[in-house]
Amino acid sequence: MMKIENRSYKILDFIKIPLSISPGMVILQVLFDGIISSLVPTFQVLATASFIDTAIRIFQGQAERNQIVLPILWVLLFVSYNYLTALMGLVREKLNLNLTEVFRAAVTEKRARLEYCHVENNETWDLIERVGKDPAEQIGKGFRNLVTTAGLIIRIGSVLMILLLRVWWAPIVIMAFSIPLLMLAAKTGKQSYEAAKEAAKYTRRATYYQDVLTGRDYVEERALFGYSSVLNERYEGRFLTAYGINMKMERSRYMKMSGSGMITVLVAILVAGVLLAPLGSGQISIGLFMGLVTATIGLVPIIVFDLTNVTNDMVYGREYMRDLTAFGGLSESPGATDLPANQMAEPNCIELRDVSFAYPGTDVMILKGLSLKLFSKRHYAFVGVNGAGKTTITKLLTGLYDNYAGEILIDGKNIRDFSQAELKSLFSIVYQDFAKYQVPMVDSIGLGDVRDMPMENVDGPLKVLGLNRAVSKMRSGIKTPLGRIYEDGIDLSGGQWQKVAIARSLVSRAPMHILDEPTAALDPVAESELYELFRKASKNKSTIFITHRLGAARIADEVFVIADGRVSEQGTHKELMDKGGIYAEMFEAQRGWYA
Repeated sequence: MMKIENRSYKILDFIKIPLSISPGMVILQVLFDGIISSLVPTFQVLATASFIDTAIRIFQGQAERNQIVLPILWVLLFVSYNYLTALMGLVREKLNLNLTEVFRAAVTEKRARLEYCHVENNETWDLIERVGKDPAEQIGKGFRNLVTTAGLIIRIGSVLMILLLRVWWAPIVIMAFSIPLLMLAAKTGKQSYEAAKEAAKYTRRATYYQDVLTGRDYVEERALFGYSSVLNERYEGRFLTAYGINMKMERSRYMKMSGSGMITVLVAILVAGVLLAPLGSGQISIGLFMGLVTATIGLVPIIVFDLTNVTNDMVYGREYMRDLTAFGGLSESPGATDLPANQMAEPNCIELRDVSFAYPGTDVMILKGLSLKLFSKRHYAFVGVNGAGKTTITKLLTGLYDNYAGEILIDGKNIRDFSQAELKSLFSIVYQDFAKYQVPMVDSIGLGDVRDMPMENVDGPLKVLGLNRAVSKMRSGIKTPLGRIYEDGIDLSGGQWQKVAIARSLVSRAPMHILDEPTAALDPVAESELYELFRKASKNKSTIFITHRLGAARIADEVFVIADGRVSEQGTHKELMDKGGIYAEMFEAQRGWYA
């Protein structure tokens, strides 16, 4: 299996990568697009000259009619060549499919192995988005550019070689004016990539607004709040900004290329005029004259546009390779893509001892010497205001971050000594922004236990959460596809999606279940009821409820109040109410929600 390596990627990797994936298709494309196609114009010059000269001699009575057969066959051969280009389209498509299958999978695998800090960092996420957006197309485009560049060099060189034999100074003059064009193209190529990077920031935001304006998930609120015109202005602003950045760059590039290209046109006309002298003296035939003039004039768009475009694209590709190098160098989390280990014994005690933590790239301490202990088969609630650090604790427990001070111990063993597979087998989490997998319901729930998911294990969570009644009304029962991407799929209500996410957690064999405010969209009473259902379904397991609404805290065996990065209070609901501290004050402020 191909892997994105931590090394420096260069322009030649545009050939090495496809060659390692699909050598046969690469060789065919290089032979046809890089060599054969490039030599065809030169041989066409000679074939055309031979045909015209032979035809003239026949009409003048200087040659037999049968002498025209070979030139005609040559001309027909070049005409039939056009049909081969259609067949080569299949070769190119096959190579693209192979690149998509292998290289895109390698990029996806690398993304899955990245340390979590890169996901939450805007700068590295922009890098990940640039590399991960159609990576197979980027490599395919770079490969085609290399082949095209080689082909253009052969094509231009062969025509210039013929010219050199007739007008020795013509190729020198043409190249003298072409080199500045190529240097200009290289410069604008780098500028184009930088412009694309800048535009991508606005494009990503515009895409989000477009999704809100057109997506099915937002249709009710679009109608209710009537925010379409406001968001449309924001979408239009981001889109036009990105469009303006790209168009400004393209206009500048086109004007520079066109202005410089006019000089090359004049040189081509000059060469054609100079060829009149050897034509008049009989040094070259009419056929060769016509072929050389046609080829020389044909060089103008090749040099001005084709060659400068591929030069521009090659520099653009070099910048992509630099991004790929940076992407390959991003730190990984060992074992990130490993399956959860076989079911591990429930730990008797999980302890956070004097833990302090700040998110990478910031100096703001989220946790400040926090200490607490969690014991098996007990239900805990972490409460506190938004931003207190409740979710941060779960990120440390599950190994998403390990750049903390202090110790996290599981039965006395440092959590850093556990593998990712072991940590995955210990914890099952439902986050506030849980995923809505648009697959059959049984598969959506079954993702909670990817090692072994017998269908009968799904029935229990469905019944506990009250989803069994909804399932019984579905046409295909638990095999019914969720979402509208399937013809027979059904959409669920917000509450039903939440229950599916919780069911996914319940089928997990992990001994510690965590609910990180997945019910925040529910009203407080419904949230409290759902937490109670979850507690009952997890009666033989340890649970952590994370919330800033305290209805769930009443059913916990112990409550931890997180404030200012520490555990400021802990105890049962009754003990904390009797204490009359932060918890009691928060609960009294929310009491009306549960009346």
